Amino acid sequence: MTIPSNHWREAVVYQIYPRSFMDASGDGIGDLRGIIGKLDYLQRLGVDVVWLSPIYRSPGDDNGYDISDYQAIAEEFGTMDDWRELRDGLHARGMKLVMDLVINHTSDEHPWFEASRASRDNPYRDYYIWRDPKPDGSEPNNWVSVFGGSAWQLDEATGQYYLHLFSRKQPDLNWNNSRVRESLYDMIRWWIGQGIDGFRMDVINYISKTEALPDAAEHGGSRYAWGGDYFVSGPRFLEFLAEMNEQALSARPGLLTVGEMPGVNPEQARLYTGNPSYGMNMVFQFEHVDIDGGGGDWFRTGWSPRELKGIFHKWQLALAEEGWNSLYLNNHDQPRAVSRFGQDREHRGVSAKMLATLLHTLKGTPYIYQGEELGMTNTYFPSIRDYRDVATRNAYVEQVNQRGVHPARMLEAIHRKSRDNARTPMQWTGGANAGFTSATPWIGINPNYREINAAQAVDDPHSVFNYYRQLIALRKAHADVLVYGRYEAFAEWHDHIYAYTRTAASGERWVVLLNMTAIDSWLQLPDYLRHEARDVILGNYELKAEWDIMELSLRPYEARVYRLR
Repeated sequence: MTIPSNHWREAVVYQIYPRSFMDASGDGIGDLRGIIGKLDYLQRLGVDVVWLSPIYRSPGDDNGYDISDYQAIAEEFGTMDDWRELRDGLHARGMKLVMDLVINHTSDEHPWFEASRASRDNPYRDYYIWRDPKPDGSEPNNWVSVFGGSAWQLDEATGQYYLHLFSRKQPDLNWNNSRVRESLYDMIRWWIGQGIDGFRMDVINYISKTEALPDAAEHGGSRYAWGGDYFVSGPRFLEFLAEMNEQALSARPGLLTVGEMPGVNPEQARLYTGNPSYGMNMVFQFEHVDIDGGGGDWFRTGWSPRELKGIFHKWQLALAEEGWNSLYLNNHDQPRAVSRFGQDREHRGVSAKMLATLLHTLKGTPYIYQGEELGMTNTYFPSIRDYRDVATRNAYVEQVNQRGVHPARMLEAIHRKSRDNARTPMQWTGGANAGFTSATPWIGINPNYREINAAQAVDDPHSVFNYYRQLIALRKAHADVLVYGRYEAFAEWHDHIYAYTRTAASGERWVVLLNMTAIDSWLQLPDYLRHEARDVILGNYELKAEWDIMELSLRPYEARVYRLR
């Protein structure tokens, strides 16, 4: 199967978190056969690419991001035969399949690590990052793990610590060892040979660490500190990217490749995605989803629409001519966008549609996370015992037990920011367990599934689902404007409204107006737009064909798209 070289520019990608998508086996956990049974739903939505979060064999400490066998399917998800049927079903429907590539770390139950920890002189010892304790017996440095606590774990049998930037059950691979890289490239080529169409690369810019592994600068009196200066886009990162592209990714030209890169800035993203030798089509940057502190600052909540649109504007300009943007607000690591950037009660439908309009009319490749197309919301579990995410549970222990934060305050923060907000089961119907499973689900279901579900949305012409269908179809039909057209913002001073144009090479120009608040907001158009004739293209409220006033009033979370003529 030949892949057009830049198909990923015109694609709309749909992310599936398999554990929570659809359970066909009746064990309460989503699986591959469940996904196969929903391929017609995805085709109806109109997406081009399906990206699967990890389905490899794993103990499940971090829900599959701790891999014990890269070339085997986890039993709870199915078999390689199921995977091949899924691949073929997607291809038969004109869709492509992207897999998660988790190569900064493995599980501590991976055979490489089991051999590595067996003895200091084991041939696999240098597959991972081991260091002696400091003279006082403490950790080799003061780095904090992304999931809290030290980034080092003592192995008492050999008397050394191993590095784990995430869970202690996710030891970091030593990319300075050429045998590690060769083993990983072999695995990548194997999956390419199985017929996949691309990779989403988990925290790929963490793979290169400064050799000395020095202490990080202390901050706030904490025992452990963020060591990102020594591993985020580290000293050999670009060398490793180029080598991986040459030795593995280039085996199949046209693969969709997106690198998850926390801490990346626009200049770096332009370099990484604009230079074909790195094999990176686009990156996932975090600036916009860190606007409220992300998951790292549980108690920060303040952000403004002007600040959010400013971040999008900066990235649109930075990658306008070189490189390419990914466009997302939701994924498996983020709370639900409509609860975070919209309003998930009175204005849930219109704010979900406004956010969808934002992502599908900017320049870049849009990513839809499962349930986003239904306007699924955050959930509010009553107890920490209801949460499954290792980062959430660790944070609760740290904040409540170690720092004295009141449990109710911490639970309120978790309601806003926990990754489990995105991991509650897909809401298929208003029936038992939201139609997700016939058993007890592995994690609780959002109680609002009776009002928010696919069965209701598919048949409702005014639903969030059918608005997504319109946006996707519009983007395909007018790629010259919405995919390749020039982006220009106006009224950048406005505190509520994000306003911009997309202009095709032919000169055809579209105007996008987005009220990012629950407040009626006014905007006076620039002269060069005010006097042109206009066609109404799309809106999330009932629209009138006329647009003949000098000033516009946008209702709460209103989105309008016009074509100038």
